[in-house]
Amino acid sequence: MKYIIFILIMFFSFPVFANDFIDTDGDRILDVDEINIYKTDINLADTDGDGYSDWLELNNGYSPHNPEPIRLENNDFDNDGLSDRMELNFHTDLTNPDTDGNGYIDGDEIKNAFDPLSVEKIKLAKRIEINTIAQELSYFVGGVRMEKFLVSSGKPSMPTPKGHFEVINKSPKAWSSYGLWMPYWMGLGTGNFGIHELPVWPNGYREGEDHLGIPVSHGCIRLGVGSAEFMYNWAEIGTPVFIY
Repeated sequence: MKYIIFILIMFFSFPVFANDFIDTDGDRILDVDEINIYKTDINLADTDGDGYSDWLELNNGYSPHNPEPIRLENNDFDNDGLSDRMELNFHTDLTNPDTDGNGYIDGDEIKNAFDPLSVEKIKLAKRIEINTIAQELSYFVGGVRMEKFLVSSGKPSMPTPKGHFEVINKSPKAWSSYGLWMPYWMGLGTGNFGIHELPVWPNGYREGEDHLGIPVSHGCIRLGVGSAEFMYNWAEIGTPVFIY
């Protein structure tokens, strides 16, 4: 009896298993992936008709939905504010601006750190990473790297502390004991160092405009004009910060 049950299970499950390996248009992308991930045409090896197969375009980082030679990170097929590259990273629908159908476009949901795959208001985790070797700050939403900015961390004699921290306080214009202003301050550790915009002396002179990418600070992480304000508005108190 158990052998009969086993044979029946194998018989009824095999067609589903087999369908996972169908490639109707012979473009080397399985139909199941064309339908569920890339949203390309399973009957056309070259969805956008530009002379290059969908597989070739995707494997070289180009959009299979745009006949122009546009890279995935520069194409937004559904105009939802998320590039096609980010859509693939977040598993959202490249052809539908509101994947979960909750009335908010995917780009706005990610911008506000909400899950674009759920109709419920589920927050995605935020974090900041600072690579002191590369002198780069990256920020993440739901484990996906969104963007990175050049920074200036501590000079060798006053290195930026490494480890796991979180934003403990914020101020749009903090005063440094070194006698200058630190715009868009976000304190880390015990508040003795932090992330801030290039500092400004009382006479208005901005310190270190040519130092981004070079470790010259007194231990803080300096960001450029614009990127500091963006990160200040993006990161709430409690946001994890990993420095290595």
